[in-house]
Amino acid sequence: MARHLITSALPYINGIKHLGNMVGSMLPADVYARYLRQRGHEVLYICATDEHGTPAELAAKERGLPVSEFCAQAHDAQKAVYDGFQLAFDYFGRSSSAQNAELTQHFARKLHENGFIEERAIRQVYSPADGRFLPDRYVEGTCPHCGYDKARGDQCENCTRVLDPTDLINPRSAISGSTDLEVRETKHLFLLQSKLQGEVERWVAAHEEEWPQLASSIARKWLTEGLHDRAITRDLDWGVPVPADTWPDLAAEGKVFYVWFDAPIEYIGATKEWADATGGDWKSWWYEADDVHYTQFMGKDNVPFHAVMFPATQLGVREPWTMVDQLKGFNWLNYYGGKFSTSQKRGVFTDQALEILPADYWRYFMMANAPESDDSSFTWEHFTATVNKDLADTLGNFVNRVLSFSKKRFGEEVPAGAEAGEAEAKLGEEIARLLAEYEEQMEALQFRKAAAALRALWSAGNSYLEEKAPWLEIKTDPEGAALTLRTAMNLIHLYSVVSEPFIPASSAAMRAAFALPDDTATWVSADEAKALNSVPAGTPFTVPPVLFAKIQDEDLAAYKERFGGEPA
Repeated sequence: MARHLITSALPYINGIKHLGNMVGSMLPADVYARYLRQRGHEVLYICATDEHGTPAELAAKERGLPVSEFCAQAHDAQKAVYDGFQLAFDYFGRSSSAQNAELTQHFARKLHENGFIEERAIRQVYSPADGRFLPDRYVEGTCPHCGYDKARGDQCENCTRVLDPTDLINPRSAISGSTDLEVRETKHLFLLQSKLQGEVERWVAAHEEEWPQLASSIARKWLTEGLHDRAITRDLDWGVPVPADTWPDLAAEGKVFYVWFDAPIEYIGATKEWADATGGDWKSWWYEADDVHYTQFMGKDNVPFHAVMFPATQLGVREPWTMVDQLKGFNWLNYYGGKFSTSQKRGVFTDQALEILPADYWRYFMMANAPESDDSSFTWEHFTATVNKDLADTLGNFVNRVLSFSKKRFGEEVPAGAEAGEAEAKLGEEIARLLAEYEEQMEALQFRKAAAALRALWSAGNSYLEEKAPWLEIKTDPEGAALTLRTAMNLIHLYSVVSEPFIPASSAAMRAAFALPDDTATWVSADEAKALNSVPAGTPFTVPPVLFAKIQDEDLAAYKERFGGEPA
């Protein structure tokens, strides 16, 4: 059985993330990791804050803090939010760690030894007003491809095209806003991706059939356009230093590695952090690890770096590092068709989401509407309808009425009742079929379809309950009503197990309703699904608090007023 290594794109250190960041990387990775653990696989889920680069320096300056202190505080703040969403990382590290610096410098030396790094003199933007060279993200302007007027000097957020600062129209300093910019000569290290194009093409061709179309099409687009040599150093105070033993002149000038060179290496660095903290064996996951299946999760803007640039880096070091097997890319989650915006107070950010509703509401909604095939849009109306129909009515109401009615009519133990009959056999077959569908979609990383199969499992219980109508059945056939309720309680237990990847807190509450001290089941087999007898008659139970409260019209209006509604 393969061991599963899972990583999600590193959330940037600069600010709390919005829902689109969550659903495009960390949340689906968590859902998948939880599912695989339940199925008995050995899993290592690694993530970290991405702490180097221009925005970190700018944000620290704005806050009046040393950048190291700013990053430490921001890391803790982000980690608290992810804990609130119950993201079950095995380790959540920091790209500013000593482990990442050591590995990044190792990769750079090996690339240099193998002829894939070259020192070049280039002409770079210099700001007299700031008295310094401006790294690419310190230059802002208008994208020459799409006209977006807040493009950065490394990439346009709007059209995702990779840029050079000198490409920008009407460039300005991101530090001072000065448009008095010059172009001067300086030296930097370049990763010679052009020399690795053929190897990357062959590697992508060998793997892209496993990838979603989004990821493979982006990789193909980059390869078709041709891989360009890429500057991998910057003029910054904060970052992994260029090693003085290999490039003494550049080290003396204070050059550091480009954030997109060291950030992917942090997947390995964070695993080494985990090993140093726990005594684990990081190399068994990353080096000569033939039994490891590696899955990465990310938004589409990150795909080029993970599908092309980082693979080129790994291939160029000529060492047996683990490379990605499955690359799951996501489109954008927008807010009423527009972008989330902190400055315009448009959209829900993850810390705010947890202030108003429990994590499971958000986890389920985002995965049930994950932007897999195309961009999707968050609206409060859609969110409310999903929570009220799927969570409150279909699942929560089923749990509450079954347990409440049984307690009222039969006491606080699972009733025995009659032997299972035709309706129960039919239900068992349907549950086994839907469970197989759920498993198939989870294995395929099709999260919307998996959520639909999970919702169908919940609906099957409601259909059975409506068909048997124990509130009527009890008047003429108490033993039959007891059977119906016992069967329904077994469905609740089944739901508590298989729903855990999506709604872990609610699943725990459902499972805790039954006093089953020997209940160690991590999954439900097809035979168990058909039999529906994991909770035997006589098992004590309690009625848990309401699992999901409905969102009322006045709540909906308040949320839209606070977070913004349709764009003007």
